[in-house]
Amino acid sequence: MTIGTVIRALAGALLVLGVVAPVTAAQPQPAFQWREEYLTAPDGTRLHADILRPAGLADDVRTPVIMTVSPYRNQLAYLTLPRPQGGPATDYLPVGALLAAGYTYVIVDLRGFAGSSGCPDYGGPGERGDVRTAVEWAADAPWSTGKVGLYGLSYEGWAGVMGLAERPRGLAAVATFGPAVDPYTYLYMQGISWRFSGKPVVETGLRPADGVGFEHLLFASIPGHWNSSPEYRANAGQIPLDCYLPYLAETANHDPDTAFWRDRELVEKVRGSTVPVFLGQGLTDYNTRPYRVFDFWDALGPGAHRAWFGQWGHRDCQEKCAGPDFTAEVRAFFDRHVAGRAVEVPGPRITVNAADGTWRGEQQWPPADAARVPVPLRTGTYTHRGLLPGPDREIWTISEPLPTTQHLAGIPTATLRLDGPPAATVAMELYDVEPSGRATVITRGIAPVTETARIRMLAQDWPIAAGHRIGIRIVDMVDDVWVGAGVNAPVTVVAAEVELPLLTALRSADLPGGTGADLIKWKAERVLTLGPGVVENASVPLNLPAPSPAP
Repeated sequence: MTIGTVIRALAGALLVLGVVAPVTAAQPQPAFQWREEYLTAPDGTRLHADILRPAGLADDVRTPVIMTVSPYRNQLAYLTLPRPQGGPATDYLPVGALLAAGYTYVIVDLRGFAGSSGCPDYGGPGERGDVRTAVEWAADAPWSTGKVGLYGLSYEGWAGVMGLAERPRGLAAVATFGPAVDPYTYLYMQGISWRFSGKPVVETGLRPADGVGFEHLLFASIPGHWNSSPEYRANAGQIPLDCYLPYLAETANHDPDTAFWRDRELVEKVRGSTVPVFLGQGLTDYNTRPYRVFDFWDALGPGAHRAWFGQWGHRDCQEKCAGPDFTAEVRAFFDRHVAGRAVEVPGPRITVNAADGTWRGEQQWPPADAARVPVPLRTGTYTHRGLLPGPDREIWTISEPLPTTQHLAGIPTATLRLDGPPAATVAMELYDVEPSGRATVITRGIAPVTETARIRMLAQDWPIAAGHRIGIRIVDMVDDVWVGAGVNAPVTVVAAEVELPLLTALRSADLPGGTGADLIKWKAERVLTLGPGVVENASVPLNLPAPSPAP
C-alpha cells in the first residue's frame, strides 16, 4: 500500500467522522447564482473557482469582487465536516451579506486541494502564485469592476497575506483574521514544537505541530463530491506521489534557517505595502498564536489599515466576541476600499478587548505609552524532567500585592543566563495571582537552554488589578503547550530578567462590549492554585512605577 493510498483512506475516515469541528455555528446557505470555472497558473496548474453572484443579476453586470483562496473548501467537505448537499462550501464566510451588498464572491482552491491540480506547498511560491493568479483573473473578468478584496480566517487569512506579498494587479483590500504570517513560528518556537488542540478528544494541547504536513495532506486527499465535474473529481482524488515525501519532511524540520522556511516568511515580503488591511488576532488564540502577526502589522506601509486585537480564540468576530459590530465594520471597509462607495468605516483604527472584558480604541498597539519595565527574577536550579509534575521543575518570582492596577499591553521578553545541557529547555509563564492564590496564565514562551537564552512571549493586553500579584514562573516545559522529552538533568538559572510592557496611563472603556465566551473559558481553564507557602517563599518587591489613573 502506498503512502498516498493510506492518506486517502484516512481522509475518508476523517470525513465520515467529521473530527475537525468549525469554531462557530454554521451559517445558512445563501441564495445565489453559481457557476464554476478553471484558471491556469503560469506553471500549468489548474485552479478551480466557484463564482457566486447575486440571484437574478445579469452576467454582463460588473460588480466588485470579494475572494477567499482556500485549502479547506472541498465540495464534499468543509475541512472534514461532511457536506452531502455538494456545491460551493460557503461555511463561515460572509457570503450572504456581501452578495446582498452587490458583490460577487469567488472561492478559489489552492493547488493540490479540492478541485485544483498540483502539489500543496504550504505557503510556498506555488501557493503564493495561485493567489496572484486568482486575483488578477478576477480583476480582468468581464463581470468584475477590476477591484478585488481578499477575506479569510486561518489558512485563508494566510492566503490574504500571500496576496499582499505578491502585489497582484487589482488587489484593493485584504481582511485577514488569525493568519499564519510566518509558518515556521506557527509550528515552532525557537525550534520547539507547539502542541495544537486535540479536539474533539480534549480541548488542550495534544497534536504535535510537526505533524501538520500529514494533517494537511489528509485535507488534500478528500475525494470530490459525486456530483462534481469529472475534472474536479480527478483533481480531488489524486496527488502526485512526489508531492508527499518532500512536503512531510520540510514541514517537520525544526530548523528555521532552511531555504524552505526562509522563503515562506512573509513579514519582509509585505513590508511597505499600502493596500488597506483589516487585521484580526485573538490574544487567546492557541492555533495561530499572537506572535509574529504584530511584526506583520508593524511592517505595513502607510494606508487605511484597521485591526481588532482581543480576548478570543481562533475565529473572526462575526459572533461570540461580545464587542462592537464587527460585521458592519468589515462590510464598510470593503464598501470603501473595494466598491469605492462614499462611506465611513465605523470604529477606531485599532479595536482592543482587554482581559477585564473592557473594549477601547487605540491608534497603535502596543500602545505608544507602553513602557518596558525590567524586573529581576529569583534564581536557582530546576530539574529538566518532563511530564511528572513537581516543585523541582520550577522557580517562582511573585510580587507583593500591587498597590495600584498595572496594565500589561504588548510582548514581554526575558533574558536568562543558564548552565545546563543544550537538549534541555527553559519556559517562562506570567500569571495574574488573586489574593486567594488562584493564578491565571497571562502569557508564556520557551527557548532552548543556552548560556544566554532569550524568550519572546506571546502578546497580551491584560490589566492586573490592585491587590493582585504578578507571578513569574521559570519552568522546564509546559507539557500541554510544547512537545519535549525530559533530559533528567539540572539546569541552573544564574541570572534572569523579564521586561514587562506596562502602560504608563490606565485606560477606561470607550467602546461598547463585554466578556466573550473564549475569555470566560480561558479564565476557567488556564489556571492553577498557589499555596500560601509558595507565595510567601517566592514573594519579592518589584518596585513597579505607578501608572496615572484612567480618565
